[in-house]
Amino acid sequence: MTTAAQLRTSRPYGLWRSPVTPKLLAQGLRLNDLAWDTDGQTLVWLEGRSDRGVLVAARLDDPAPRDLTAELSVRALVGYGGGDFTVGDGHVCFVSGGRIYRQALAGGTARAVTPGFGQAAAPALSPDGRWLLFVHTYEDSDVLALVDAEGTRWPQKVAAGRDFVMQPCWSGDGARIAWITWDHPRMPWDGTELWLADFDARDGVPRVHGARRLAGNAETAIFQPEFAPGGEQIAYISDESGWGQLYLHEIASDQVRQLTAGEAEHGQPAWSQGVRSYSFLGADRVAVVRSSGGFDSLRLVDLDGSSARAHDASAGYATVEQPAGARDGGQVAALVSGPAQPQRVVSWERDGRERVWARAMGETIPAAAFSVPEPLSWTSFDGEQAHGLFYPPHNEGYTSAGLPPLIVLVHGGPTGQSTAAFKPQAQFFATRGYAVLDVNYRGSTGYGRDYMQKLRGNWGIYDVEDCVSGARALAAAGRVDAVKRVIMGGSAGGFTVLHTLVTHPGAFTAGICLFGVSNQFTLAADTHKFEARYLDSMLGPLPEAAALYRERSPVFHAEKITDPVAVFQGEIDQVVPKAQSDEIVASLKARGVPHEYHVYPGEGHGWRKTETIEQFYEAVDRFLRQYVVFA
Repeated sequence: MTTAAQLRTSRPYGLWRSPVTPKLLAQGLRLNDLAWDTDGQTLVWLEGRSDRGVLVAARLDDPAPRDLTAELSVRALVGYGGGDFTVGDGHVCFVSGGRIYRQALAGGTARAVTPGFGQAAAPALSPDGRWLLFVHTYEDSDVLALVDAEGTRWPQKVAAGRDFVMQPCWSGDGARIAWITWDHPRMPWDGTELWLADFDARDGVPRVHGARRLAGNAETAIFQPEFAPGGEQIAYISDESGWGQLYLHEIASDQVRQLTAGEAEHGQPAWSQGVRSYSFLGADRVAVVRSSGGFDSLRLVDLDGSSARAHDASAGYATVEQPAGARDGGQVAALVSGPAQPQRVVSWERDGRERVWARAMGETIPAAAFSVPEPLSWTSFDGEQAHGLFYPPHNEGYTSAGLPPLIVLVHGGPTGQSTAAFKPQAQFFATRGYAVLDVNYRGSTGYGRDYMQKLRGNWGIYDVEDCVSGARALAAAGRVDAVKRVIMGGSAGGFTVLHTLVTHPGAFTAGICLFGVSNQFTLAADTHKFEARYLDSMLGPLPEAAALYRERSPVFHAEKITDPVAVFQGEIDQVVPKAQSDEIVASLKARGVPHEYHVYPGEGHGWRKTETIEQFYEAVDRFLRQYVVFA
């Protein structure tokens, strides 16, 4: 009898025909967030379709989803975005074009609630449905604002005078509000403050008074405040122990209890508004995401601290995002995925029964066709440990002799993390016969605060050396080709690509740089407000650290880049402007270094349009064939 293995065709690594095609990746949806209406029956989620954001709703008793926003594209643009919508009282309040709109879930026309200047985000609806808290930024001034949900009044400032505001929320009785603030030069994972205030509108005039700091400081990051049902307790994630743990704060007595423990993360860096890692399930339980080594589990924690167990229903997934509990605690929904499972919107009932509401892809490719990553640690150049995820090449139809070429992926941030979520980019390469190392270099999140802070002052050292040493460790172990290897990354990861090619010429066969930082001086001067002082911690404040900025700016050492490079750039990128890529490409062109330069009109800091995504993967495939497979 002929076995499946005997039917496999011998074909060179990098030339396997893959079911993960550029067209397939371009046509997939982005599932961004979800929320329950207060009835606990209607779920609303946000789909990214090409360059549009569309809200979709469905009910437990009516499984057919329907679009809510046919004309307006839903997307908030404060900082990196997020906090796009909220649901309650039979309505959805969402952000489009910088304004908040209100629309009935039953149908009808959306009506503007806020005026058309500046940018709004993170709308939070009061329990009685009368008021909206939201974050607003105008001319680089961030405030916490309040408006009536009908939009009949002019918005009023609730809190101002701080550089940043994030994550506003209401108590269940509507008598209190809370929010997060911080100031330059800190980032929200460095140190933030949780503020609490009283609210009343007994005579129809809203008043906020008695504002006081409840937790956090310049060295402790507080994340995602949420009032427990009843309003007398407030939960939040704090990293004061060295790991992001969930705490419950008794407001009257100021007594604080820690609800989670262990060397695992229960929060995440607040790169955008509206990010969640836990949600209350009724009055006595909370569902919280526990992350370890890039793999998530959903834990159910009793508020008295007596138990914390993994939710059995989430065992089939490797990542769980944006958990949202229905008000009555009968359902919890989340965005989930796994290495071989594209993203889904799912919910679980108390007995663990699962319901799938939406899928990011058609799921026509069997799970067995995908590569499954393994957690990997190795010793870096200075004897310390670095971490990542290794995807071996995998395709049911092909095999190859020898060792596979390696692609080292560098995540952005640099305060970020590569997880075991379904990663189209990694699967695109692994199913074509490349091995992939997704590096969580020192400075990444997910491994404790100390690990994250190792990159302070060391950007351009630990990220570079951990990528180089990871590639060499895999080659020494006989798992990848010792010569054919590529380094690829975007944004901060693109900087690591360029700086690696500068400091370690020949260590990689080629580089692929997506909107990468090439000039640290212009990044500090031109980037958006959120990251305007980010480099103070990564490199040091200016002008004192000017020499270090020059040393860590690839544009000033571009003559050392001799390996082939493919550069990709969004034309309207406001985070890493196009001029950063132009300077590097000019040097490559002047010296005759093999390179490609692709600029995508209408794209910013990452690709949204289906045609861009398809063209990007086609270009990368051609580049690798020319400069790696046939080199």
